[in-house]
Amino acid sequence: MAHAHPFTVDPARLDGAVDEPLFAAVAAEAAAQGIPAFAIGGYVRDQLIGRPCKDIDFVVEGDGIAFAEAVARRLGAGEVHVFRNFGTAMFMHGDLQVEFVGARRESYSRNSRKPDVEPGTIQDDQERRDFTINALAISLNAGSLGALVDPFGGLLHLDQGLIRTPLDPDITFSDDPLRMLRAVRFANQLGFIIDPDTFAAIGRNAHRLEIISAERIHTELNKILGCRRPSIGFNLMRDSGLLHRFFPEFVALSGAEEKYGIGHKDNFHHTLQVLDNVCAVSDDLWLRWGAVLHDIAKPLTKRFVPGQGWTFHGHEDKGARLVPRIFRRLKLPLDDKMRFVQKLVALHLRPIALTKEEVTDSAVRRLLFDAGDDIDALMILCRADITSKNERKKERYLRNYELLMAKLADVEEKDRVRNFQPPVTGEDIMQAFGIPPCKLIGDIKTVIKDAILDGVIANDRDQAWQLMLEEGRRLGLSPTTSATPGT
Repeated sequence: MAHAHPFTVDPARLDGAVDEPLFAAVAAEAAAQGIPAFAIGGYVRDQLIGRPCKDIDFVVEGDGIAFAEAVARRLGAGEVHVFRNFGTAMFMHGDLQVEFVGARRESYSRNSRKPDVEPGTIQDDQERRDFTINALAISLNAGSLGALVDPFGGLLHLDQGLIRTPLDPDITFSDDPLRMLRAVRFANQLGFIIDPDTFAAIGRNAHRLEIISAERIHTELNKILGCRRPSIGFNLMRDSGLLHRFFPEFVALSGAEEKYGIGHKDNFHHTLQVLDNVCAVSDDLWLRWGAVLHDIAKPLTKRFVPGQGWTFHGHEDKGARLVPRIFRRLKLPLDDKMRFVQKLVALHLRPIALTKEEVTDSAVRRLLFDAGDDIDALMILCRADITSKNERKKERYLRNYELLMAKLADVEEKDRVRNFQPPVTGEDIMQAFGIPPCKLIGDIKTVIKDAILDGVIANDRDQAWQLMLEEGRRLGLSPTTSATPGT
């Protein structure tokens, strides 16, 4: 299956690779020990397509750990990190991460992706690889130094832009179901397509993801989110049935319902367009997660109201409450990153609403106060959320968005309300009225905060102090004789 590609694969790109000090050291050690050694996998693939690669894997038909230590001594490399449970060893060579493993043969049990391993040949090792393009190897052995070892047509598949398994895809994916997500990830990262037979096997084996940990799944998911256009990967995951297995809320966004001739947009495709829009201007993974989840509660809040059409009232609040549940299930961090995403989901309608009407300073102050330091990320998301196919409507929204951005900058400079702390504290209130901690203190602080945000008073201690005294008297409190603003 041919696939148009912006590059032509040229094995000559590998010329000279074995002359590098690292390759020379590996080749010399292979000759000294009399065992075959090969560079293999992603490094070979990326060299052939001109893609940067910062790690190199070597496989030897022997003890990979002992071989790594011997090569490190030849190069005068630093510490060798040994992982005996996996039979691997790793060290740094300049800015390259170099890893060695002994060639191995694998067999799997039905309920685990952890194989039983025994020593093998380079052919055994290539057969256990996930995809033909990752099974390519470079010989570092006398008589075949620099030769490409390609038993499964990986070079041709690189040229075709094709993801295909070396062996029967049903066996490959059933043995290690994580490979299905890796197929999607490589297709997305490299701009390749998945071979139809391989893709069909993903559909047949999608249920096997049940033996994969949430941590492994979210690692691949985050790599897909790191792509330039993650929509490609999400469409592949949805169409293959993978997404249903670990992210049903996102699948539920699919489809556009119509009633009495009135329809709504497909929120799955809308969300992916918003995600791609965000990715065009920001590499922030958690902002990208905000795009993924911003409309996640629309299926739960969808209603048809005669005279109004389709509504999704409160989807931002319900969506924000869903964020921790989804993060917890996917074993994503339940820390400031999650709270950042939750804030974006909760607030994502606020700026868009302000672009539809004359913007008041009070509304802008409240948005700045609620968003705090995340206002810039929120505005990126909201601009990305303007996806109307009506060009005139879209241009109007974008124009109003620019006006809102200017207003935000102006109000922030003038009123300093981003993350502001009310100039009168709870301790001030207790001292001013001689009272212990109680609900009245919170009530007074809220009145002062609202007055500042509404522009009734400036963000100024003297004005806030006077309002505190007035509100305290209204609540039946008497100021002490020493109640002065101070500093």
